[in-house]
Amino acid sequence: MDGLKRTGKEMKDMIILGIETSCDETAAALVSDGTKILSSTVFSQIRAHRPFGGVVPEIASRKHIEALVPALDDAFEKAGLGFDDIDAIAVTMGPGLIGSLLAGFSFAKACAFSRGLPWIGVNHLEGHVNSVFLEPAPPPFPFVALLASGGHTTLYHATSHTRMEIMGQTRDDAAGEAYDKVSGMLGLGYPGGKVIDDLAAAGEPGNLSFPRAWLDKNAFDFSFSGLKTAVKRHIEAAGALSEKEIRDIAAEFQAAAVDVLACKLIRAAEKKDCRHIAVVGGVAANQGLGARVRKDADAAGMTVHIPSPGLCGDNAAMIASAGHWRLMEKGPENISPGLGADVFSKIPPLL
Repeated sequence: MDGLKRTGKEMKDMIILGIETSCDETAAALVSDGTKILSSTVFSQIRAHRPFGGVVPEIASRKHIEALVPALDDAFEKAGLGFDDIDAIAVTMGPGLIGSLLAGFSFAKACAFSRGLPWIGVNHLEGHVNSVFLEPAPPPFPFVALLASGGHTTLYHATSHTRMEIMGQTRDDAAGEAYDKVSGMLGLGYPGGKVIDDLAAAGEPGNLSFPRAWLDKNAFDFSFSGLKTAVKRHIEAAGALSEKEIRDIAAEFQAAAVDVLACKLIRAAEKKDCRHIAVVGGVAANQGLGARVRKDADAAGMTVHIPSPGLCGDNAAMIASAGHWRLMEKGPENISPGLGADVFSKIPPLL
């Protein structure tokens, strides 16, 4: 490869092409200096997966292959740029669905090597945490971030853009997965996050009582399988449900999930003596969660940072941003993993 076009202070102004295909969104974006979104394109596969009640890996892989070139073309067109204008390519390496990851990973490497550009392998979860730096007032380091999505529920202590300690994570289901499953139980379809959130706002959580899984009071791990099972048993015992009962179930389920998420986030920040916290990932778009975290943070004297809805779900702008910061912190000689690099499906112990 020819290497970076910029050196020294010029590196700050680099334009990074981001590519994201970890699950069921095909995304491409162009980001300048790690903070300015020049363009962002996300092609959703929800319609293809909705009949199955969840993501079908084989379908997801095929859809990515079909959508990668159109997504890239759209991102370039929106920004008024081309390959000659970019400095590097950042691509998600994992965690995620292997077939989906390979589609974007192989495509990005081919683009990089054919154009003589450096490429940066990015941890998808590191991308989510860095999504707050695409907003006007990002948190200073250190801060504690709650990443809640369909595949992950994790607490991080972030001391830099690339250094993040895992303080706690789910022992079974992710928060977003629990939302989808409960939505299915109530006959509300897939995905379930927004519909449950909307119904919860109109329901009365106090009419029911679902368990909160606090686990060890001194730990920060999560568990949502028991909550999901409690909802299932209640629905089975109740039989036919009225619209009000559905709203109340949604409200109590969300209250139970949000109680634990918000409480453990605040306690984790207190343990690390951090005054800034962030909520990222798809579930960060949940209005009930955002309201509860802001209320608890205000009482604790903390500042909350939540990305705009378009940056909560999977997107390539966060991957480009994370790639930029990884390049700035690690240096150009340490960013391109080489031809032998591969994707990974599971979260590593440390980012």
